[in-house]
Amino acid sequence: MEQIKSSTTQQSVQELKNRMSKSIIGQDDLIQRILIVLLADGNMLLEGLPGLAKTRAIKSLAHELNCGLSRIQFTPDLLPSDVTGTEIYQPELEEKFLFQPGPIFSNLILADEINRAPAKVQSALLEAMEERQVTVSGKTYPMDPLFMVMATQNPVEQEGTYPLPEAQMDRFLMHVVIDYPDDKSELKILQLNRQEQSHENGKAKAEKIDPQVIFDARKEIAGITISENMEKYIVDIISATRYPGKYDQELDTWLDYGASPRGSIALDRTSRAHAWLMGNDFVSPDDIRAVAHECLRHRLLLSYEANAEGITADKAVDKILELVAVVA
Repeated sequence: MEQIKSSTTQQSVQELKNRMSKSIIGQDDLIQRILIVLLADGNMLLEGLPGLAKTRAIKSLAHELNCGLSRIQFTPDLLPSDVTGTEIYQPELEEKFLFQPGPIFSNLILADEINRAPAKVQSALLEAMEERQVTVSGKTYPMDPLFMVMATQNPVEQEGTYPLPEAQMDRFLMHVVIDYPDDKSELKILQLNRQEQSHENGKAKAEKIDPQVIFDARKEIAGITISENMEKYIVDIISATRYPGKYDQELDTWLDYGASPRGSIALDRTSRAHAWLMGNDFVSPDDIRAVAHECLRHRLLLSYEANAEGITADKAVDKILELVAVVA
C-alpha cells in the first residue's frame, strides 16, 4: 500500500489527528495527548472506565500510521517472559538457544489493565520503557526506534489489582484521565457504529501516513525555542511540588513528596510538542500549563490529611499553577 507524504510535517500530523478524530468521537483531548506523547518519544498511562475508546484509540493510531501494534492483556498469572520473550532450546542449531521475541517487540504497545499483573511482570516493562532495550539471559535486544507503551488501568474496580510502584509510575511521560463523552458525542458514536457495521466490507482503504513523519516532527520539535524564563517557570513549578511550604501553608499539608527530575524533563518535552502542534515555534506559559496536570498528577504523593479531605493530585496542581508566577 502506498504511503502519503504531505507538503509539510505539520500537515501530515494534523491529517493523522483528523483521521483519528473521525473514528474516536468525543475524545479530542485523548487524541492530542497520545500524539504529544508519541512526538515527545515517551510512554503514557491512560486511566478511564471500560468502553471509553482506550483500545480503539491506539488501534486507530497504529492503523493510520501503518505501524506495528501489540496488545498485552495483563492478568495475575502473566509471566515476565510472556512480555519480553524467552530463549527456546533448538538442538539442531549451533548456538542451541534461539531467542523468541515477546509482544513488547513492536512499535505501539497496549498494556491493557497493567495493574492486574504482579509487580514482577510490571517491572518487565521498565527497561523497555526507559532504555528502549530488553535483556534476556544476559543478551540485550534493542527496541524499534518508533516505540511507545500505552498502559491502561480501571480507576474503579480495584479488587485483585496490584498498585503500580512509584518507580514505574515515574517512567510514564504523561498520566491521562478520560471521562464519558457528552450527549452530542454519544449520539455520533451510535451513528458511527451503525455505519461501520453496514459498510465494513465496502469501506474504501485510504492511503497510510508514512511513519517517517513522526521522526521528522521530532526533529522540528527539538528546534522549538524555550526561553530561560520558561525554563525557570518549569523549575519553579517542580520546586513547588517539593517545597510547598515556601509557597503556601495549605499546600504544604497536602503534599508529602514532589516530582523527580523526570517531572521537569516531562514538562519540557511535552510543552515543546504542544507548542509545535499549536503551530508555534516557541514555548509559552500556556503550553506548560496545558500539559502540567498530565505530567505531574502521577508524580505527586499526597499526605494522609489531603486524602482524608478528598484533595486530589489535580487540585494540588491547580493550586501550584495558581501560586507559581511566570518570571517576567
